[in-house]
Amino acid sequence: MKTAISIPDEIFREIEKFAEEHNYSRSEVFVIAVKEFLEKLKSKQLLDTLNEVHQDIETLEDTTVRKKAIRHYVKKVLKEPY
Repeated sequence: MKTAISIPDEIFREIEKFAEEHNYSRSEVFVIAVKEFLEKLKSKQLLDTLNEVHQDIETLEDTTVRKKAIRHYVKKVLKEPY
């Protein structure tokens, strides 16, 4: 699909230089840049969601269960003293 965009002259010159130095077309440079931007955006959204989910303070019950799980894992899976 073709589209028209406006960008500052300085950025355009940098894109032209980069494309020429690396044997890319301008379109390829824009596609690469947009793909990278979208992946970073998805990663940030995922990180924000994970941070939101895990922002709660661990309760005493959570701490107890976590410690028991670690002891069980070490004893049954790793078979090493904790």
